[in-house]
Amino acid sequence: MALNALAAGAAILLTGAAAHAAAGTALGCSTFILAVGRVASRRAVDEMAQHLRMFNTAQDTTRQIEELFAMTDMLQAAEDHDEAGAVLMAASQRLLPDFDGALYVFNNSRDRLDLTKSWGGKDKPEPAASLLPSNCWAVKRGKAHINDAENGTLCCMHPVGPGVSVEMPMMARGQVFGLLILTHYQRDAYENLRDMRRIARALTDSMSLALSNIALREKLHTQSLRDPLTGLYNRRYMEDSLERYISLAERTGSATSVLMIDLDNFKRLNDEYGHAKGDAVLRDVAGQLVGALRPSDVVARYGGEELMVILPNCSIEDATAKAEMLRMRIENLSEVHGAPISASFGVACVPETAGNTADVVPVADAALYAAKEAGKNRVVASRRRIPREDASPPCLAVNA
Repeated sequence: MALNALAAGAAILLTGAAAHAAAGTALGCSTFILAVGRVASRRAVDEMAQHLRMFNTAQDTTRQIEELFAMTDMLQAAEDHDEAGAVLMAASQRLLPDFDGALYVFNNSRDRLDLTKSWGGKDKPEPAASLLPSNCWAVKRGKAHINDAENGTLCCMHPVGPGVSVEMPMMARGQVFGLLILTHYQRDAYENLRDMRRIARALTDSMSLALSNIALREKLHTQSLRDPLTGLYNRRYMEDSLERYISLAERTGSATSVLMIDLDNFKRLNDEYGHAKGDAVLRDVAGQLVGALRPSDVVARYGGEELMVILPNCSIEDATAKAEMLRMRIENLSEVHGAPISASFGVACVPETAGNTADVVPVADAALYAAKEAGKNRVVASRRRIPREDASPPCLAVNA
């Protein structure tokens, strides 16, 4: 373009010079040459400057595209929200260095957005630890929303801080998985937010797909480990956990106890009240067990109406006491469901009543069978194999 301008200027220069030479005006010819040369030079410089600006813009666009491709590639390897948030933070700081950011992701019950990652200036206010979806216009509308109180925009009901922020919902397959908030504290913040919306939308789209994939993987992982009716762990996970806990107990010298639980007369309950009632009872029993035990304890559905609990770092005496407490909680469900509900418990412990992983389940099952034979709705502890001076009687039985 600059060469074309120079060529045009040269043509004008020669034509004008020739005309003035023919007229015999040498001084006018010189003046004309200088004037036309200055015009052509200015035009060439302007076109060269415009070309340079276009070149720089193209370079910036290419760099942004490369950054987005690199971010997308990294997100495919992210296994959880924390890793995905770290990738988003790194890309955002390179592409939008003047903006603070915060990433929120829905919790499992989808009633709250929890802060996963935040970045920006140290002197700026910390983002809220969680947000309610009902307080966010971006989440409710499924569209980007700008909060700028000074310019009179409609702001979200959750805390938005002193700066101007744009909130971008992360959507995939028609569902919102998270929220990206970018905040600008400098002058002309509103215009800057409008200018960077294209990059913000690209960041949000890539992150939306990543969050969707993570949610899908977590769902498949949960389905492979959990019983769909009760939400308890399945037998496969229970067996792996039991082996792991007992191996750890052998190294540390601690005890690991096992409770085998069987709901009494469950077939009669299904026959008299229907299978829907039986399913509801199983779910409520599972809730009672999980609600009364420690987070480190493992509650699993062993099969049918039979459940199993692994109690790490728990002696046979403590496990028996916990079993009695659980028995009473299950029996109290009778009033809720208007039907007789009870359970029998068998208790075993490594190393006190069983030697290893292969022995502890059969030993606990034998104690459960003894509880059934003794009249049901009771707790029976297996016989101790390691004698101690303060040892309890060989069989601990607690009648209803």
